[in-house]
Amino acid sequence: MELVLPQIDWTPFAPLIPVAVGGLTTLVVDLFLPPGRKQFIALLSLIALAASILLAINSWGLVRYGVHDAVVLDRFSLFFYLVLGLVGILTILLSMGHLDAAAADQGEYYSLVLFSILGMMLMAAGGDLVVIFLGLETFSLALYILAGFWKTELRSNESALKYLLLGAFASGFFLYGIALVYGATGTTVLRQIVAVLADGHSPEPLFLVGGGLLLVGFGFKIASVPFHMWVPDVYEGAPTSVTAFMIAGTKAAAFAAFLRVFLLAVPALHIRWSAAIWVLAVLTMTVGNLVALVQSNIKRMLAYSSIAHAGYLLVALVAGGSSGVTGILFYLVAYALMNLGAFAVIIAVQGRDQERLLLTDYAGLGWQRPALAACMAVFMFSLAGIPPTAGFMGKLYIFSAALEGHYPGLAVIGVLNSVISVYFYLRVIVIMYMSEAASPPPLVPASAAAVLAVLVSVLGTLHLGLFPARLLDLARQSVSAITG
Repeated sequence: MELVLPQIDWTPFAPLIPVAVGGLTTLVVDLFLPPGRKQFIALLSLIALAASILLAINSWGLVRYGVHDAVVLDRFSLFFYLVLGLVGILTILLSMGHLDAAAADQGEYYSLVLFSILGMMLMAAGGDLVVIFLGLETFSLALYILAGFWKTELRSNESALKYLLLGAFASGFFLYGIALVYGATGTTVLRQIVAVLADGHSPEPLFLVGGGLLLVGFGFKIASVPFHMWVPDVYEGAPTSVTAFMIAGTKAAAFAAFLRVFLLAVPALHIRWSAAIWVLAVLTMTVGNLVALVQSNIKRMLAYSSIAHAGYLLVALVAGGSSGVTGILFYLVAYALMNLGAFAVIIAVQGRDQERLLLTDYAGLGWQRPALAACMAVFMFSLAGIPPTAGFMGKLYIFSAALEGHYPGLAVIGVLNSVISVYFYLRVIVIMYMSEAASPPPLVPASAAAVLAVLVSVLGTLHLGLFPARLLDLARQSVSAITG
């Protein structure tokens, strides 16, 4: 009997292959490198991510479906490949100096970062609920390990354990939601689900319950209220570089899948659940900002800030339409740059066994490290939504989409929450420039990689605030690739 091998089109997987190969290569190379040469592994990781970005750019405009429509290559997934590639490069840059300072330059760290990015990319490319779940679990498993990477630190172990237990609980909801959707439609492929619903079949109660469970799973990953309780403890206990990666990459990947499932591929779910998402948006913005007001630890403050920003993104999700999705894509890029930049500054000003995590630790930083303090001020202004920064433009597009979608009340609540957030963001700037440290810590030279990460982030934050048109055009192209 003649053996017939299936024909596989590898084009949809092209940008993912360098990341997968890079993760495996760094894992093997780490076995043969002496302890002092681990920076070579970081360089290999940067090369893998750069190759993925180049392949994504080269694939722009292509539309391909692989493995029976389970993996999708289109401008929407390519946009997120570029965002996640940028997040990965900045994460590795700020990790290089951070791991050296902590005397924990294990090479497997970079492999875990690459595997986590691979899972995030799978979520963005998922045309099947099962593939989205596989992507979610791939990056989650890597992040569970990264959160506990400081094996000798009790708080890092606690962070990993909490993330693992609550993450597994949320994954159960997500998987059960997939099962119910399959039971109602007979398929987990998004294109086929759309076809089933388009045949005149009204969504069954089983389908709606399944959609609700999917909403719970996505809510955990984007850290929306009331699924946010893990965020402050996990972000505080994880290594600072891992916190930066989680705060930017996880949200981008989760919203990529969230948009494809709830808004772009299965609009019936968005219509049915828009009221629930409206409530989630209001609660998430309000709780995140109000609790951030009373934080004295900068990592916890930024953790609650990330919860509030998830609420802003949910505002655009409620609004829907091309404007809403475009606003989300733009804001995710701005959000990644300003948060990674802020954490890069935190890493740049700390030395070996000298973490500066309390807000009071930044007293007088404006005079001790004027350049880094100025960059931190830009990131705080951007997070607060003050022009001419990327954060201002992102919020402008999101709240404009809410008005365009006839949700003026939601837009007003969003603006009021943004005003509240100004207090705790500007407090950091006031402490840096208007307070004196009782005993200034010794100045520790910042690593060149961390400084480069700060520079790229601050230039990107200002560029998108002053010249947003190019990114907006890319975002619109990405949305039109699916919505038509």
